[in-house]
Amino acid sequence: MGTRAGFFEVEILDWKTKEQLCFLDKVEPNATIREIRLMFHKLYPRWYPARQSIKLDPKGKSLRDEEILQHLPVGTTATLYFKDLGPQIGWTTVFLIEYTGPLFIYFLFYFRMPFVYELDERFTSSPHPVVNLACICHSFHYIKRLIETVFVHRFSHGTMPLRNIVKNCLYYWGFAAWLAYYINHPLYTPPSYGKKQINFAVIMFLLCEAGNFSIHVALSDLQRNGSKTRKIPYPTKNPFTWLFFFVSCPNYTYEVGTWISFTIMTQCVPVGLFTLLCFIQMTVWAKDKHCTYLREFKDYPSLRMPIIPFLL
Repeated sequence: MGTRAGFFEVEILDWKTKEQLCFLDKVEPNATIREIRLMFHKLYPRWYPARQSIKLDPKGKSLRDEEILQHLPVGTTATLYFKDLGPQIGWTTVFLIEYTGPLFIYFLFYFRMPFVYELDERFTSSPHPVVNLACICHSFHYIKRLIETVFVHRFSHGTMPLRNIVKNCLYYWGFAAWLAYYINHPLYTPPSYGKKQINFAVIMFLLCEAGNFSIHVALSDLQRNGSKTRKIPYPTKNPFTWLFFFVSCPNYTYEVGTWISFTIMTQCVPVGLFTLLCFIQMTVWAKDKHCTYLREFKDYPSLRMPIIPFLL
């Protein structure tokens, strides 16, 4: 679509009532949706940009910040629809809250605080070395996640609805308590195949954690200099990234592998159930991201599957 001369007029309506909220005149044709959000925010300070969903159609998708007014299918008088997304919280804060909880909750059970098990078991320790190893691995996993949140991750969407934090914390914190209760229980029995099973699981755990970290670094490198443009991720010289040859979301593949190894290490049913739920959720995310890649890139590698090479 060619460049249009002159200014645009932008009418913003409430997506539900269709009531006019504001009328912006003399808007530059090359104005982005982000700039329109900022103009709207000046008129309605309580609706800061992260709370705003701006759409072309009341039931359509939200327009992206970087989309340009003159490239949208609108006339020189554009009608846009506003939806309030509610109070928002930054993704960095979300992850710090979600991941700090399991780290400390696990310790309550590991150190057998007085209110956790029977009184005569308080502050005692398990005679099984695998229980200490499980605590180290669990702590390492969440400390790694916290480090990645602060130093590695770059978020394409800056915020999420504040109400979701309760649901997310219940999931992560609740499962951490459930796993820790059984793994650190005085009646816990170690894996059936002893050291061989544990050693195999530890090696698998460390490889998957290294793989997951490598993928996160590779994905972060795609968004250097603050770029939000989606790009196809490709394998690098790092062997852990070679999984990109076969799947769209190897970070999820490695994450599931981490929890499978933790299940083998502890031979604990609640860990296995948590791993299954992780796999189901990450498969949904991976399929969604895979479809987005296919939709946006005509030359997307045809060999790739969402999460499991050649299968799924």
